[in-house]
Amino acid sequence: MTPSMSRRGNCLDNACAETFFGTLKSECIYRSKPLTYADARRMIADYIQFYNYDRIQLNTELTPYEKRCQLA
Repeated sequence: MTPSMSRRGNCLDNACAETFFGTLKSECIYRSKPLTYADARRMIADYIQFYNYDRIQLNTELTPYEKRCQLA
C-alpha cells in the first residue's frame, strides 16, 4: 500500500480528518488538560461519542449520525 500524501503543509488530501482533529483539540484537549494517558484516552473516547451522536453541526443542523442515516 502507498499512503496518499501531498507535499508537506498541504492538508487537502485529508481535510476531513484535519478538521476533526482541530475541533477535538480546541473543544476537548485545550479546555481541560489530561493529567495521565488514561485520562486522555477517556476524554477522547467521550468526545468522539459526543461528536458523532449529540453535537449538532451548524451547516446541516443534524448530528453526523443523523446525516449518515439520511444518506443510507
